[in-house]
Amino acid sequence: MASPPVVEDLPAPLNASSEPPALFDGTTRLYTSYICPYAQRVWITRNLKGMQDKIKLVPIDLGNRPAWYKEKVYPENKVPALEHNGKVIGESLDLIKYLDSNFEGPSLYPEDPAKREFGEELLKYTDMFNNTIYSSFKGDPAKETAPVLDYLENALHRFSDGPFFLGQLSLVDIAYIPFIERFQIFLSEVFKYDITEGRPKLASWIEEMNKMDTYAQTKIDPKVLMEYYKKRFM
Repeated sequence: MASPPVVEDLPAPLNASSEPPALFDGTTRLYTSYICPYAQRVWITRNLKGMQDKIKLVPIDLGNRPAWYKEKVYPENKVPALEHNGKVIGESLDLIKYLDSNFEGPSLYPEDPAKREFGEELLKYTDMFNNTIYSSFKGDPAKETAPVLDYLENALHRFSDGPFFLGQLSLVDIAYIPFIERFQIFLSEVFKYDITEGRPKLASWIEEMNKMDTYAQTKIDPKVLMEYYKKRFM
């Protein structure tokens, strides 16, 4: 019988008036933000590895950041960042690989060489994908996003042993889903554009991802997202 999903009581974000945690005391901490898709990648990976009890979430208020975060934790002053074994490392794609390699739990990257090679291609493509979608907000999203969304649709046809990019759930799915989550909501609400129209594989993939409690627990409230994106992009 499967274990019930771990449901966390999420801590409140720390701001400029918040005291720092007991830094570098041996606790592994994931500095995150509930609004940030890059940080969400690492949060999902943590959950899928079953590390909720071993990697503590420390949310940061990005609009009112505590000075100690830059001074004592992460000079880059952004999230995500991981405090582990007396050091702090950042960059979301590096961190999801780090968590997969350095913590117990199910492996999130296949051993098959062909899948690993294609996985690296897809991970490298994430910046192109995200930048294209974001820039389309100022133009014609239906036209401008078609090439990159079609790229993902075609990528989902590559392996037939599962509904995910590499067949089975992997870091590639984790890298894309926080952005797809946001783009699907925003483009539908503002531009009446359905990114899954004519893309059945993408639609099925989103449906499969939404079934996962470990991801669902990290999803942002659509109302909060719309308020944030309208303020930022409109």
